[in-house]
Amino acid sequence: MSAVLEVSEIKKHFGGITAVNGVSFDVQEGEILGLIGPNGCGKSTLFNCILGQLMPSAGEVKVDGKLVTGLRPSELNRLGVSRTFQLLQVFPKLSVLENLILAGQEHQGSMMSRLFGRPDAGLADAANRMIGFFKLDHLANEPAGGLSYGQQKLLDAAMAFMGGPRLVLLDEPAGGVNPSMLSDLKERLAAINRERRATFVVIEHNMEFVMSLCSRVMVMAEGRVLAMGRPDEIRKNPAVIEAYLGH
Repeated sequence: MSAVLEVSEIKKHFGGITAVNGVSFDVQEGEILGLIGPNGCGKSTLFNCILGQLMPSAGEVKVDGKLVTGLRPSELNRLGVSRTFQLLQVFPKLSVLENLILAGQEHQGSMMSRLFGRPDAGLADAANRMIGFFKLDHLANEPAGGLSYGQQKLLDAAMAFMGGPRLVLLDEPAGGVNPSMLSDLKERLAAINRERRATFVVIEHNMEFVMSLCSRVMVMAEGRVLAMGRPDEIRKNPAVIEAYLGH
């Protein structure tokens, strides 16, 4: 396997506060990496440094070996890096199909091709396949705003994978989702990893979700990497139990 994402000694300071303090890790092709830790440990700041929302104070980020530190989110998107947010980013008045077509357009074409190309940008077939994969067929033409919260989370994930990205970073995909829909979401994420070798990182508070989905788990505490390993190793790590699992 080769590293899709390499993060080296990332630091982020806000005035006199160090939110991320020398974090390094990699994500191998076809891997699902989980990122957990207590509130305020630096997870979201690290994510935003990787994804171009924040400029790191120090360190490097590489995607497929290419240095991308400080690139804007739109530039990273064109390199095949996609993400979801804690707050849903679906367009409520557009249909499920239209949301997916719009998400696919972010990964291809120019402004001119969007203005003068086909209305579906040639993406309708791919969008319908993604709808089928995430088991949203019966909702394809429904406005996204009319879907349940769990269904919107499924759509949000489908949109992130729509362009066949090299890397997807999922920010709390399980947050607020009821147990039934959560099982569907986990099963679909596991399937897209298994069947399409999709590579992604998951920030999540739901421990069971992370432990049952991810092949490796990284634990952060106070801006640093506290532990990295397989889920079974993390479960029994005394430092992790003290810092996070035991709370």
